[in-house]
Amino acid sequence: MAVLMGTTSVLVAAALLGALLAFLEKVPCRAGAWNSPVKQFQDACYTDIYPLYYGDGLASGKVPYTGHHVEYPVLIGAAMEGAAWLVRSITDPYARGREFFDVTVILLVICAVAGVLATAYAAGPRRRWQALLVALAPGLVLSAFVNWDLIAMAFTALGLAAWAAKRGVLAGVLLGLAVATKFYPVVFFGPLLLLCARAGRMRDFWVTFSSAAVAWLAVNVPVMVIAPAGWMTFYSFSRTRPADWGSIWYFFEHLGVPVLGATGVGSLNLLSAVTFGAACVGIAVLALAAPRRPRLPQLCFLMLVAFLMTNKVWSPQYVVWLVPLAVLARPRFWPYAVWQLAEVGYFLGIWGYLIYVGRNGTVIPGYNGIGPGWYFAALMARFGTVALLCGYVVRDVLRPYQDVVRASGDDDPAGGVLAGAPDRLVLRPGRAAPAGITAVSPRPDGP
Repeated sequence: MAVLMGTTSVLVAAALLGALLAFLEKVPCRAGAWNSPVKQFQDACYTDIYPLYYGDGLASGKVPYTGHHVEYPVLIGAAMEGAAWLVRSITDPYARGREFFDVTVILLVICAVAGVLATAYAAGPRRRWQALLVALAPGLVLSAFVNWDLIAMAFTALGLAAWAAKRGVLAGVLLGLAVATKFYPVVFFGPLLLLCARAGRMRDFWVTFSSAAVAWLAVNVPVMVIAPAGWMTFYSFSRTRPADWGSIWYFFEHLGVPVLGATGVGSLNLLSAVTFGAACVGIAVLALAAPRRPRLPQLCFLMLVAFLMTNKVWSPQYVVWLVPLAVLARPRFWPYAVWQLAEVGYFLGIWGYLIYVGRNGTVIPGYNGIGPGWYFAALMARFGTVALLCGYVVRDVLRPYQDVVRASGDDDPAGGVLAGAPDRLVLRPGRAAPAGITAVSPRPDGP
């Protein structure tokens, strides 16, 4: 018990340290840089939170969805309204926007601590310390307060921790709330379905899935009824937005690649959906044909990467989504560190590029940013390092004896009811490992 309390205290302290560093990174903007269209990029302290306080009408008392159509799911809208309500009595409009940011940061810090602790729990008692890689991840620190993504990260991590604790209903509720915050956690039901099908635990899947659906409906239906047009804004915006910064489609568009880079929004949506669907098929085959059932974080990581790599936008703050799953899927330091270095490079690169091209795609004269060459080099470095991590995860799935988690004697600490369960559905049953075998080799060497 004393060891557990000590670990928790250290992880909380590390999460708070990471949050402090993230806040300090935004200090130039709090001092006024975010009122300059260029200086906020020069100082690399840009955040969506401050400008959206004004741009979404919160400063003038408008309520998300009913008074103004915000481009986020309903729980982010609720967080925006709650913070706006708390600072409503401040008369100076600039000070009120700054305090709106500060109140939002407090909420996000709570979410960061919750996400770190939940990741530690999902890692299992042998590997709780690996959550330090979440708390102090450079990419997460830099992007923590760019947007409200830490709320979704916390709900998702807590949902996975609840699943690890065999609390299927609670896991579903938390994942449903995660989807109501940012839509990306919906992709994790694919890995859950595949692994439950392989283990013959479909009842557990449906309990969790139905709980998630009920939780999602509980917070969405009131807004759908009261403000249907406002509620639809997020979904219509996602459908109609073109290829945007960070995405492979934006890269293809810049190069003028035939078909891939010269499509309308409708064709781009189709390309994105088809490529993501193809990746899902590959992940499904991997899940059902691997010699041993993959660990849940491994498949969740692969599915989320597939979603990001085929998506129309890959914003810098999306690293917040990936960090906990990367740590759980493959807790080895050096490939992770190389990826984090690439994320730092992209974080700096996007702001330098926006100085060069401007927010609206026009060159800003008199300022030194970075041109497309350097920006797309940073973009491809991020793609390449994430792909490298995926390659290692796939290798660990195909060669379970090289998976550091299983080599240490665990099966799937985040697996909940799946941990140690026998296989019921395998595409190549002759290659499936017998139930109960968790390690077939000493701890592997190499990255």
